[in-house]
Amino acid sequence: MAQRRGLLIILSSPSGAGKSTLSRRLRDWDENVLFSVSATTRPPRAGETDGQDYHFLTDERFRQDVTNGEMLEHAYVFGHFYGSPKGPVEEAINRGRDVLFDIDWQGAQQIQNSDLGKHTLSIFILPPSIAELRRRLESRGQDSPEVIAKRMQKSWDEISHWAEYDYVLTNDNLEATEAALKQIIAAARLRRIQQPALTEQVRSLQMEFEERS
Repeated sequence: MAQRRGLLIILSSPSGAGKSTLSRRLRDWDENVLFSVSATTRPPRAGETDGQDYHFLTDERFRQDVTNGEMLEHAYVFGHFYGSPKGPVEEAINRGRDVLFDIDWQGAQQIQNSDLGKHTLSIFILPPSIAELRRRLESRGQDSPEVIAKRMQKSWDEISHWAEYDYVLTNDNLEATEAALKQIIAAARLRRIQQPALTEQVRSLQMEFEERS
């Protein structure tokens, strides 16, 4: 039995708040933090590998997995299904590995309401201001003005769900936010429910106490 049970770490934020950079830094920080590989029904793109970039499933298989409770969360986006398979996540946390989810508030709610919900740690990343959020999106140089406008329109809907998360951090300084994330994860790993070996340890203490009485 692993000394601790892994966490389901949920990171959510509006686009441009720094979530992807923070996710990458967390994985670089600790090899026990794994990124959840999503399943999708869209066709693989050039260079994508099944099981590494995505688990590529047929519509029929995806729907069957949802019906059988094998998806922790799922959504239908632009004509295709996306979701987080439960099996690999459950296997990872039972081995003491943490699984990191880069998902929106709807996916976060589904995972928190699943039978693995008691092992979740949810964190929302806020931008310091809306003006700074727009500046970051524009400085990336990846999106057209039209796409940026759509992302900005969507950002408030995402931010409005901030109170549904365990922790909320304002990312006005990347290094400080990264340090805070690491502290939160380190503390959550010590939660009683994450330490299955405690039961046996307390039982041993009880037996020792009774022998000395």
